[in-house]
Amino acid sequence: MADGILTTRALATRKPRAGLAALAAAALILTLLTLAAAPRAQAQDDRDREAASEIETTKTPRPRDAPKRTGLPLPRFASLRAGEVYMRAGPGTRYPVEWIYRRRGLPVQIIAEFDTWRKVRDWNGTVGWVHRAMLSGRRMAITLANDTVLRRNPAADAPAVARSEPGVIARILKCANAWCRIEARGVKGWVPRSALWGTLPGENVD
Repeated sequence: MADGILTTRALATRKPRAGLAALAAAALILTLLTLAAAPRAQAQDDRDREAASEIETTKTPRPRDAPKRTGLPLPRFASLRAGEVYMRAGPGTRYPVEWIYRRRGLPVQIIAEFDTWRKVRDWNGTVGWVHRAMLSGRRMAITLANDTVLRRNPAADAPAVARSEPGVIARILKCANAWCRIEARGVKGWVPRSALWGTLPGENVD
């Protein structure tokens, strides 16, 4: 492919939220139900507190097991394993979905761990939690520059192989010093590390 153009498509969408009118109506109903149930709830709470005070005198608390950690360095890069991945507000399914990623192979940076969940940052700086099963160790990158030129050799004067728009996802084949060799849609070439997002500064990738 001689001096071709690599294009991109949508990478992520925000999870839709309920309308304000629906939320206000639900809050009003909840308030009315709470007021109606208040006398009975207060009596039940008094009974519950008495029972709890008796239990607490005999119950011996057990410490929770500490969340397991991988021991791998942080931060580090990974990529999305599936074509639809949920980013949540916290480390668990009880937390709301804030973003839905729809591009397999999209690079993310892991910045924290909690049990089976990973806190990640995307190329736009968006941060959230993803389950580890949705991540792969395959090294990928996303092009940043408006006109990223893939070259035959790691040199600014080397012949051009292809040109890439911003937002194209590519596999990292090798990175050393200021250059990375990537593959995008069957096209291989060298690009400046500064034109990509998906590696740490000065990181060697083989």
